[in-house]
Amino acid sequence: MVSLTDDIKKLLSLTDLILLDIKHIDEEKCKKLVGFSNKLELEFADYLKKMHIAIWIRQVLIPGYTDDKQDLLKLRDFISRLDTVQKVELLPYHDMGKFKWKKLGFDYSLENVRNANSDDIERAKKILEII
Repeated sequence: MVSLTDDIKKLLSLTDLILLDIKHIDEEKCKKLVGFSNKLELEFADYLKKMHIAIWIRQVLIPGYTDDKQDLLKLRDFISRLDTVQKVELLPYHDMGKFKWKKLGFDYSLENVRNANSDDIERAKKILEII
């Protein structure tokens, strides 16, 4: 289970709303996408539910990475267990920050990924049942 300091617990006791980014619902795919597990963020969502803290779930919709139907169904099932979720936001992936990575000398791992469009978002919303 997620381990929180007393200071964080105190802060959360005074918090009305948490915006929680779920990078990817599948642990292995999350590791591949962002370099670390999603375990802590999912446990944190369960903790927020237990503490009756409102949540807005946010996920960047990245074509070919976070838009798989089975993954979206898994995300939908996870969200449905969290009775404090007030909103689910799908943020369309864009590559506007790519130049920053290149300027800093970093490889841009999503180099050949197209920007998400409104059709991608609408499809995902239907699967997640948030229309």
